[in-house]
Amino acid sequence: MISALADYARLARAGWTLIRNDALIPREYAHLAPGPVRAFGALTRIATRHKNKRPGERLAIAFEKLGPAYVKLGQFMATRPDIIGFDLANDLGRLQDKMPAFSEDAARREIEAAFGKSADALFAAFSAPIAAASIAQAHKARLEDGRDVAVKILRPRIEQKAAREFRAFARAAHHVESVSRTARRMEPVKFVETLKEAAAIELDLRMEAGAASELAEDLSDEPGVRVPDVIWPMTSRRVLTVEWIDGTPLGDIAALDARGVDRKALANLVIRSFLKQALHVGFFHADMHQGNLIVDNDGRLALVDFGIMGRLDEKTRNVFAEIIYGFITRNYTRTAEVHFEAGYVPPGHSVDAFAQALRSVGEPLQGRNAAQVDMSRVLQQLFDVTELFEMHLRPELVLLQRTMVTVEGVARLLHPEIDMWAAATPVVKDHVNNAIGVKAQAAKLKTATERALEVAPRLPDYVDAIGKAAMQITDDRIGLSKATTDDLARAVSREGRITRAALWFAGFAMLALAATLFLA
Repeated sequence: MISALADYARLARAGWTLIRNDALIPREYAHLAPGPVRAFGALTRIATRHKNKRPGERLAIAFEKLGPAYVKLGQFMATRPDIIGFDLANDLGRLQDKMPAFSEDAARREIEAAFGKSADALFAAFSAPIAAASIAQAHKARLEDGRDVAVKILRPRIEQKAAREFRAFARAAHHVESVSRTARRMEPVKFVETLKEAAAIELDLRMEAGAASELAEDLSDEPGVRVPDVIWPMTSRRVLTVEWIDGTPLGDIAALDARGVDRKALANLVIRSFLKQALHVGFFHADMHQGNLIVDNDGRLALVDFGIMGRLDEKTRNVFAEIIYGFITRNYTRTAEVHFEAGYVPPGHSVDAFAQALRSVGEPLQGRNAAQVDMSRVLQQLFDVTELFEMHLRPELVLLQRTMVTVEGVARLLHPEIDMWAAATPVVKDHVNNAIGVKAQAAKLKTATERALEVAPRLPDYVDAIGKAAMQITDDRIGLSKATTDDLARAVSREGRITRAALWFAGFAMLALAATLFLA
């Protein structure tokens, strides 16, 4: 009861902040609301500020005032234009994760609490805050051996604050989902859960350290991409220390041009590195905005800030690759079939009709570069398709979708005329060939054959055991109910099918081996 009252109090405070910024019932959208809601909105606008700004700008201002959890909420909302509209999403997409820094003294206290030693004892030099975000802030320091490092420190008591706000978010999401059929399709409760899970990982900097280390191994064969080394002795739950990387942020176009950086090649590298992470290993940096991407002094693309990471299992990666490859090759029927096989489209809909809908989305994109495509219209059409075919949000794909939009934005910033399909094709095609192509099928056949050959020698023992069990049932006159008999019959039938399949695979393998020896 007390926690519920506290949640409603927090939501009320948030509501008042939204009202003050005309972001609760924005005047631009008030005409779409019922009469009583319009009247309430008009009354609240007496106290509003920033009347000359767009709705999304006003909402971003309100979220910044409400604190870190709301900043994260706004950033995630920016990835869901199907829910909030494209203009609002674009404005929230510019929401800055920049907050007032906490004091250097507080940072030093956090370091001493984490390691039992003062910052002066651990570092040869330790700077004032150089950047402050919603969850943590960063300092530049120098180790005793002369190496420069970046030290990331969580905000004091941020874990408790975030837990309270996310509990209030969840309560609000349950209410919204209970009263709106459209909202249920978008699954706001799962959306909040995904946001909360991502934030929980961000709030343990040891997890970020592990992510950086794992990603560095995954990208070790990419000479053009770099991940900073983790300084493990200087890392704890609330403090993370990594090597310092000097370079130029991707958002500083003038500086990149002054260095003579090939921005077209860099844009392609950003796209390829993301797709390799997502498709080849299923572990990807899920916050690849230009502030987290640097061109180091050797011209390599450096990834930093690993608080938000995404994972995809093998099945999801293969589905994702087939969908993209289907669009690239204009095989809309296969792309539609993949959606149905993966369960993305509820049964009962027509595969052909869905393929037709995908064609209407994909054909206008063929042969056009990013500058010639209005992505807002494309996305709007995609969302219309999802609604028409009752497709639900896939929680495991939220971070993937968010990162894809971010990566595309970075690539466009670097090279406005980039051909996204051409950049993606080599990586996607390679994954399709390796994961679901002829080689992959041959590997699966080889594995199945080996298992079948292992089972085959034991088949006589299985048959003998079944015979002995049958004789025991007859001799001892053990009674079996009809249900038990039916279950046994089904089991025997199933095992029979498995046995026949095993023998078939074994025979096929022997024939294949014989043919190989003969041809050799």
